[in-house]
Amino acid sequence: MLRAYKYRIYPTDEQKVMLAKTFGCCRYVYNWALDMRETLYWKYHTSMSEYDMNALVRSELREHAP
Repeated sequence: MLRAYKYRIYPTDEQKVMLAKTFGCCRYVYNWALDMRETLYWKYHTSMSEYDMNALVRSELREHAP
């Protein structure tokens, strides 16, 4: 049997802004990484491991978009 719990939160205006910024950053990093994987696949017909992608995010993305 599967169960799910739903919780309703009532953030303040300051918290709403911070949540929007956090979700925006997460969306940017995800889309950047997805683009890198797709580009690698279509150019070289190979894939990138999760370990390599994490290393790439740490090195290149931090320089590109701090």
